[in-house]
Amino acid sequence: MQTGKVTVLGSNGHIGNAAMIAFRDANWRVTGLGRSNRKPVAGTQFFKGDADEVVVVRAAIAEADVVVHALHLRYDQWGDGRAEKQLQVVLDAMAGSGKTLLFPGTIYNYRASDRTIGPGLRESGEKPRGEIRIRLEQMLRDAAARHGFQVIILRAGDFFGPGNRDEWFDAAMLMDYAKGRLYHLGDLETRHSWAYLPDLARAFTVLAARRAEMKAFENDHFAGHWVSHGQVMAATQNALPKPVEVAPLPWWMLRAIGLFNPVMRDVYRMRYLWLNEMELVDPRLDALLGPGFTTPFETAVADTVTELVADRSDARHAA
Repeated sequence: MQTGKVTVLGSNGHIGNAAMIAFRDANWRVTGLGRSNRKPVAGTQFFKGDADEVVVVRAAIAEADVVVHALHLRYDQWGDGRAEKQLQVVLDAMAGSGKTLLFPGTIYNYRASDRTIGPGLRESGEKPRGEIRIRLEQMLRDAAARHGFQVIILRAGDFFGPGNRDEWFDAAMLMDYAKGRLYHLGDLETRHSWAYLPDLARAFTVLAARRAEMKAFENDHFAGHWVSHGQVMAATQNALPKPVEVAPLPWWMLRAIGLFNPVMRDVYRMRYLWLNEMELVDPRLDALLGPGFTTPFETAVADTVTELVADRSDARHAA
């Protein structure tokens, strides 16, 4: 297995910061690219610059063997070709380099009726986000075939973990924690695919180390935690320092907020992910990662929730 030098594009983001830590801990030489070093990681280097500029990205990845694409746009910024433009900058910088690009895929590429989702399943995502993600991955496939570098997509469900403040635990399930209320996002028996960020980042390091064994274009599915909304509620309740009432998320409220908040409007459009079972499966990747790879679900939730509650307490005391 190989290590080497890795550059993480978007080192301040959720995936980017987790990747910085995971690659450092796996004994890689790590550089992060960002407009500022808001989340410094000890033992790594930082390259200040704008990832929208090809010359900047090319300079940041010049010495890298592997590049992690962890750049992120808010939901409401995906349209009008912005997501494609952001990716094209990276593809232009990678062209002819012979490097490996690691790209985080999403479940959005598939339909609500796709109950079991393996790497070979035909992609036909729900509009509009699914169609955008499919276009991005086609760009990656074409670039790997024509422009002299390797692409490895690692697809995962919804992210959670320490440092992930603006996602589902914080923005939805625990949004009324101060009022003693915890929300579940779908029927309590319905299961959902989750990816604990530290585990997902470690999976990236495994794929990077095995890159010489892989094809020019790879699509891998990270199973993560396949658990019911009821299990999420139980694990969260056990991690909270005080009792809470469990209630269904008022999706109607998100829809109403979406009338003037574009982010909430697009979050509401994605509610089908929580109301339907869509399981990511990939026996080959499971074998590469090995048994017991993922952090126990209860431990992962406890780490996530404990940090969120502590951060909210600190913010309240500082106010």
